[in-house]
Amino acid sequence: MASLNKVILIGNLGKDPENRFMPSGGAVCNFSIATTESWKDKATGQKQEKTEWHNITMYNRLAEIAAQYLKKGSSVYIEGRLQTRKWQDKTTGQDRYTTEIIADQMQMLGGRSGNSSGPADTGYDDGGFNQQPAYQQQQAAPAPARQPAPAPAAAAPKSFDDFEDDIPF
Repeated sequence: MASLNKVILIGNLGKDPENRFMPSGGAVCNFSIATTESWKDKATGQKQEKTEWHNITMYNRLAEIAAQYLKKGSSVYIEGRLQTRKWQDKTTGQDRYTTEIIADQMQMLGGRSGNSSGPADTGYDDGGFNQQPAYQQQQAAPAPARQPAPAPAAAAPKSFDDFEDDIPF
């Protein structure tokens, strides 16, 4: 049976992203985003909130873009997969685990602030018309060669009287 490991989150950065480079030269960017759910407590009628923090890791060009444009408080859409890592604590020698989201797509949300390049947040919902395309992590496979555009078809008749085909009904 097939399986699926996909995470989609929209949240705000809790602090500025941490950017570094691997020995191979590839960029790595780490940050955490908060997602908050709210509900009304049936017993008290009070509004309740719960905030969840998610560790995000990005690689290569996506990491460079995140490091350049994201900052504490930035609103962001993330798509990726869950990954759990294991390591040994150097002081205690105990095995430690962390679960993080390896992001392969990112969309910066919200308004312009500082050097951000997204559309201004005016409160107007244009249905996504003015959004920048989502940044996607490039895969190792080479991109297919571009095909030349096909030649345009013959000009369409200007009126129905110029249309010479017999209609079969």
